[in-house]
Amino acid sequence: MTKDTKNIGYNGEILAQEYLASKNYIILHTNWRFKHAEIDIIAKDKNIIVFVEVKYRKNKNFGYPEEFLTKNKIKKMHEAAEEFIEQFKWNGELRFDIIAIEGKNIQHFIDAFY
Repeated sequence: MTKDTKNIGYNGEILAQEYLASKNYIILHTNWRFKHAEIDIIAKDKNIIVFVEVKYRKNKNFGYPEEFLTKNKIKKMHEAAEEFIEQFKWNGELRFDIIAIEGKNIQHFIDAFY
């Protein structure tokens, strides 16, 4: 991954955090890691813990941002989420969201996968 790619991804995650904060989500963690898995944003929406994957693209020339979430990434997010739940003794509701950003357009897919 090049430095430019990292910067683009980082900027997309900042936009996603700002978007979530504007919707009254509380950002708990960013880039939360467990082994080889990473969750871009862990937030709280009222009484629900939300694990968020951020997908950013400059444009749709190669497809929609949300289409780039792989089965392997979902598996790794589940593993990291299980560790988070265990570490923080969370026994409430949770969900997995995607924030897809194309240029400045933000789409929030709530409860996008299980």
